[in-house]
Formats: sequence, C-alpha cells, structure tokens
Amino acid sequence: MELKLIVDLINEAGISGMRFSVSETAKWGDVTMGPKIIDAAVKKRMKAALKDIQSGKFAKGWVGEYKGGYKNYNALLKQGQHPSHREVGERLRGLMP
Repeated sequence: MELKLIVDLINEAGISGMRFSVSETAKWGDVTMGPKIIDAAVKKRMKAALKDIQSGKFAKGWVGEYKGGYKNYNALLKQGQHPSHREVGERLRGLMP
C-alpha cells in the first residue's frame, strides 16, 4: 500500500512533491538507498526496454508468444510464484507493529 502511495505522489507531483508528503524516514531512505537501487545500470536497462517498446519488438514478441500458446509466458508466471516470497512477506508483516 505504501508503494502505491509513493508512486501516486510521484505521478501527481514529481519527486519533490513526493518528498514533501512522506515521512522523514521515507525521505532518508529515498536519498540514501534510492541511488544504490536505481543506478546507471538500471537506467540503461530501462532505456533498452523503452527502445524495444517503441520499435515494436516488444509487441512482436507478445504476438509470437500468443501464437505459440503462451509456453514461455506461463513458465515465467510459474517461476514467479515462489512460496518463499509469500513466507518472507508474512514474516516481515509479523514483525511490524
């Protein structure tokens, strides 16, 4: 829920507007951890993904996946359903007041 709030704030008011609206702890995380997560390598991969979308490569791949019966798509969905993710989430939520 908090991530949605932050994304909505950024969408509505930009980074500075989001920073105005969140806690000091969240701001601290933004300025200290953000650059460690969203670095030059991430930005480069995002630009490559955007290029694939703009060129039509992404759409062609999706059409091919549809025509092929969603084999890779279904495998990727299944791969993302790790029970450990749910277990970690439950454990973390249990630690929060």
